[in-house]
Amino acid sequence: MTAAVSIFPPQSARPPFAKGSFMVFLVSLPAPIVPTVFKGVAAALNCSVNATPTPPTNATHQWPPSTPKGFNMTTSNIPDDYRLQLDQAAMDAAKLDLGDGAVTPGYGPWRDAIVSLLNGALATELVCVLRYKRHHFTAHGLSSPKIAEEFMVHAREETAHADMLAERIVQLGGDPDFSPDTLLQRSHAAYDTSSELKAMLRANLVAERVAVETYRQMIALIGDKDPTTRRMLESILSEEEEHADELKDMLAE
Repeated sequence: MTAAVSIFPPQSARPPFAKGSFMVFLVSLPAPIVPTVFKGVAAALNCSVNATPTPPTNATHQWPPSTPKGFNMTTSNIPDDYRLQLDQAAMDAAKLDLGDGAVTPGYGPWRDAIVSLLNGALATELVCVLRYKRHHFTAHGLSSPKIAEEFMVHAREETAHADMLAERIVQLGGDPDFSPDTLLQRSHAAYDTSSELKAMLRANLVAERVAVETYRQMIALIGDKDPTTRRMLESILSEEEEHADELKDMLAE
């Protein structure tokens, strides 16, 4: 019986002629003897059949890229840079400043900047509520009842968005800015007083597209700096995209 035996010695144990390759031996022996010959060949090459790969020590490499066969992964042979460790100092700091509520030192220097972004979004949502309500009550024409009803649905959903934003601002220790004096200046979307139905739809679609782009940028900026705020913004973004699609369809009718 002929058996093919492949030996993969460690790089350092390979003879010069086998560098970068592996040795293949064809052994014409009865099958039961093959394991013994296999071990003998491995010994001749000064390597172990069950050689354990050595984990990389260079922190620039991804660890582990994969778990080699025969490698027993334990916490003792994983480089420190790749261990999953909690920050005990940050957890100890969280025991202090109880007046900050849910805002722990882990928020770092980003809290005020996030509150500012949220106040800009809050102003945008409030202006959208006002625009949608005006269009709801002033829409005229054969198609106006259905579209006017949709305007009110959007107005209520934008109100819910504003409430979510204001609540999160307070949770972060900030002050939600509802001041009417600077509302339009702080809003990313414009108010609109159009009287024609198509113009109303177009103005609202423009505002929704601006909102979609604004929330996308906010989500990217916040990233993992504030996961709770990011998830909230992602849920709002999903509804704003639905609004834009609905308005596009109504405008095409």
